[in-house]
Amino acid sequence: MPSHVVNLIVQYLAAWGVWGIGVEMAIESAAIPLPSEVILPFAGYLVFTGHVGFAAALLAAIAGGLAGSVVSYYVGFWGGRPLLARYGRYVFISPHGLLRAEDWFQRYGEATVFFGRLVPGVRTFISLPAGIARMPLLRFIVYSALGSLPWSAGLMYVGYKLGENWQIIEPLFHRLDLVVAAGVVLVLLAVGWRVVSHQH
Repeated sequence: MPSHVVNLIVQYLAAWGVWGIGVEMAIESAAIPLPSEVILPFAGYLVFTGHVGFAAALLAAIAGGLAGSVVSYYVGFWGGRPLLARYGRYVFISPHGLLRAEDWFQRYGEATVFFGRLVPGVRTFISLPAGIARMPLLRFIVYSALGSLPWSAGLMYVGYKLGENWQIIEPLFHRLDLVVAAGVVLVLLAVGWRVVSHQH
């Protein structure tokens, strides 16, 4: 990620505290590429410095994420695939990211909204196929909140523990992405196996 983008994210968070966390997480969850991998560790650093409390920062991250996710959900719900194919590029919606999220949703169903929140590259876009599939809104919100909780709390805690060195984690995220994605796929396969086994 370009250093000037990271600097802008950090400056906004430092100035606005919990409100900044909520707004930036809403933008990220609305399928606009603002990385939570920077937002949340720096939020943890703000906890470390005493600028914000951990519970308040976590609540802001989840609430902001839900707000952005609901916006994306309704974009998919009302506009569907044709709208996204036509105008998605103007609001930074990656065709590759959208196709990946759709593929996950078609394979694993509504549970993808929960597990997809833990997978970088899927988590940002998963609300769109959920809206296109007209998943019940309340269930969507519950799954989104539950999936966002470990992701947000985990990255914030890492930033808190690293303190002033919070940024050293950023180069590790590519490897971390692969590990998390592999873990989620294994869990989904295990759940699917159990469902199939019980049907027989």
